[in-house]
Amino acid sequence: MKSTIFTGFLFCLYSSVMGQYENMIVGPTKSVNPYQYSVVKYGTFNKASVTSAHPLASMVGAEIMRQGGNAFDATIATQFALAVVYPGAGNIGGGGFTLARKKDGTLIGIDYREAAPNKASRDMYLDAAGNAQDALSQNGHLASGVPGAVAGIFATLSHAKLPFEMLIQPAIDLARYGFVITEREASSLNGTKKDFIKYSTRPSAFVKETKWKVGDTLVQVELANTLTRIQKNGAKGFYEGETAALIVDEMKRGGGIISLEDLKNYQAKTRTPIVFNYRDYSVISFAPPSSGGILIGQMLKMMEPFNVQKMGFQTPESVQLMIEVERRAYADRAAHIGDPDFYNVPQNTLLSNAYIKNRMVDYKPGVAGSSEQTVAGIAPTSEETTHFSVVDPEGNMVAVTTTLNGGYGNRTVVGGAGFILNNEMDDFSAKPGSPNMYGAIGGEANAIAPQKRMLSSMTPTLLTKNKKPYLTVGTPGGTTIPTSVFQTIVNLVDFNMSLEEAINSPKFHHQWLPDDVSIEKTFNPNTKAALEKMGYRIKERGSIGRTEGIVIGPTGKRITVADKRGDDAVAGY
Repeated sequence: MKSTIFTGFLFCLYSSVMGQYENMIVGPTKSVNPYQYSVVKYGTFNKASVTSAHPLASMVGAEIMRQGGNAFDATIATQFALAVVYPGAGNIGGGGFTLARKKDGTLIGIDYREAAPNKASRDMYLDAAGNAQDALSQNGHLASGVPGAVAGIFATLSHAKLPFEMLIQPAIDLARYGFVITEREASSLNGTKKDFIKYSTRPSAFVKETKWKVGDTLVQVELANTLTRIQKNGAKGFYEGETAALIVDEMKRGGGIISLEDLKNYQAKTRTPIVFNYRDYSVISFAPPSSGGILIGQMLKMMEPFNVQKMGFQTPESVQLMIEVERRAYADRAAHIGDPDFYNVPQNTLLSNAYIKNRMVDYKPGVAGSSEQTVAGIAPTSEETTHFSVVDPEGNMVAVTTTLNGGYGNRTVVGGAGFILNNEMDDFSAKPGSPNMYGAIGGEANAIAPQKRMLSSMTPTLLTKNKKPYLTVGTPGGTTIPTSVFQTIVNLVDFNMSLEEAINSPKFHHQWLPDDVSIEKTFNPNTKAALEKMGYRIKERGSIGRTEGIVIGPTGKRITVADKRGDDAVAGY
């Protein structure tokens, strides 16, 4: 039995599809209806659950587990479904990280971050005067790194139980026969129409003469054909053969540099997760080329000596402390973190107790810090993304964050293949010291090099308590990802919030440079005024992230929450 709260209902069924309605319901038992579904924000489930950016993807993942699959089966099915129903960030044209803890305590870190093509060069985005050309690294063919998502999915497959053909079939059906879109999705597609036309060389399913509206059916036949090739031929169905040729042809038409060799040689990599303690919990997060694990490790360790609970939630005292630990961690990010296969990241030093203690020596309660004065420590060697969380009946926990970087990536749809490519090359330092699209500053550690993986903010994270699974959590949001995960953990652990409160409470963000504190509109106005009086520069902005989390309660219940900030939804049984 389960208890759920429904919000943002969507109820659409059109006579135009009634003739083939029975054949178009997806999932192993044909129980997921892509024309009639609801956004479910909260659920308590006895055995298994999924929370993701789209109701249909969550339902597909839950149904796979109901039919005998484990969390890894659900991860694969959910990820492919998101590539269809959430094209702004769900993808097979981007990359990401999968973090998992198996029921026996084994930790898994799969890195399928995009990589720079072989023809990429350090100064490829600089003009004759040496200035970074953001337009080239953010839009169009030259902005794309070699996609890693499909390789990452197949690296996950060895931990799954069910046949791969079964796991990808729901996504094929959703693409071939379509699904009804929400009001938010219609608005997003309409807002991106001009860019799809500008940066794609062939027509695509995302563009039509009239405006998209809520309840329209989005059919993606070319994407269905691409997924079918993957179903039949495995990873080679993407990185070789017809799909690879379509990608390279698109590159040639638009001036891109991804080659057949780049695609054929791409491989997912295994990374050892970062593990550290925070109060009574063990925190597990992702290692470089993600900056997320090191960042939340530093931030939580800097917080630990303080009685944060006594300070209170979102008081001037607690928020100021959190801003200052964010400032210090992000200063280190800019200087010290990059692809460990190309740069010797001083990970042990950055997370050492001695280094952490020294970073807070100049912290002054009640006085705003300065990013001109607070720079990276000396560490010798020793916003469009999507996240989903899965817990299965056996106790396996999976946290997956994938990305195209900006919304709809580089806005280029691969002609004949139907999927959107990423603009992850912008996550490199086009010019050391020059900001990317999220305002993040990078240095030599993140300079462009062929086959190198660009630095990421993705932070899939797991928590255990007394060696038992407790939490799987993550969010999209570019450079705001680590601070959102950090604040969610603090809300749970220090402020004793429910998971729903921890996720939906107002968020704030500081990333060293620019030296601003970003806050959501619902942020405490009294605290805002107090911070400004201290000397902080506050900037109000839209929603920060879309956090997805599952807590395993004391009785084993899967308490599952989807962020209120989008169409995110939970499913389970």
